[in-house]
Amino acid sequence: MNSTDTNSGSVFQAVIAGTGRSIPEKQLTNDDLTKMVETNDEWITSRTGIKVRHIAAENQTTADLATEAAKGAISQAKISPEDIEMIIVSTITPEMVFPSTACFVQDRLGAKKAWAFDLSAACSGFVYALSIAQQFVTSGRYDNVLVIGAETLSKITDYKDRKSCILFGDGAGAAVIKKGDMKGSRGIFYSTSGADGSGWTSLSCSAHGSRYPAARELEDPSLIYMKINGREVYQLAVRKIIETVDECLTKCKLKLSDIDLFIPHQMNARIIESVAKRLEWPDEKVFINIDKYGNTSAASIPIALDECVRGGRVKKGDIALLVAFGGGLTWGANVIEF
Repeated sequence: MNSTDTNSGSVFQAVIAGTGRSIPEKQLTNDDLTKMVETNDEWITSRTGIKVRHIAAENQTTADLATEAAKGAISQAKISPEDIEMIIVSTITPEMVFPSTACFVQDRLGAKKAWAFDLSAACSGFVYALSIAQQFVTSGRYDNVLVIGAETLSKITDYKDRKSCILFGDGAGAAVIKKGDMKGSRGIFYSTSGADGSGWTSLSCSAHGSRYPAARELEDPSLIYMKINGREVYQLAVRKIIETVDECLTKCKLKLSDIDLFIPHQMNARIIESVAKRLEWPDEKVFINIDKYGNTSAASIPIALDECVRGGRVKKGDIALLVAFGGGLTWGANVIEF
């Protein structure tokens, strides 16, 4: 098990200058799922908090969603694609094995000065990527970094598996991280991340990588789909999220009351509620939108962030805490002043 943390000791700050999101039009409701597997609305809602998921169209890809979310963030940041110097796309459902989804986004945006790469950390991908962007910006290396979380999880969901198919949806969210100075907001002023690879079986999608290559017939055809050990993940997620929150508060010398908004990865409403209860966090400071989108993995936090920014849930001077836990196992957090 390992963990790394970063905070800004530079004269520059990594400020979130713009956010955006892209949500597929097609919806998959709990009632729709009752026609696919043995389940019902009450069972799904009581265990997950999910009512609706959005599903990519047959010809709609991860790069399509990522590009649209990026356009929204770029517009709000009042910059042009040519101003972007680095693009990170966090995803576990890339456009293809290679080249990276980020390269497709770079081309479609016309961000000719940006280098681009994908980051695979499952549900923790966006907070991992924000930490990387923070380092490049606070060091003074770059002025504008584009960070995207994008997923088409419906492409790797087994709609015959009741345990998993009720959870996942598609979407993308993006943020432009801009270089600021000490006179303004502190921006992203603390990040932490960690991993424990020994827990990989709790959340995984095994094929088709080098262990189960495409040329070899699978003994278990379902290996092409996501697998989740719900009970095990629930216990691990609650514990690790609480530990990560405690770390952020300690390192930043903050109290829970100093955090204006808690934006967690939307894995499961029951997990989020359990964390909030144990930390004695008031409901009005905890953002939950899983009822509308389901679990969108790396896209969930940037989608939520964009909703909060555009919906007025955060204002100048507010401090937000972003926390994620996901496959790997991975976890991470960012503390941000707007």
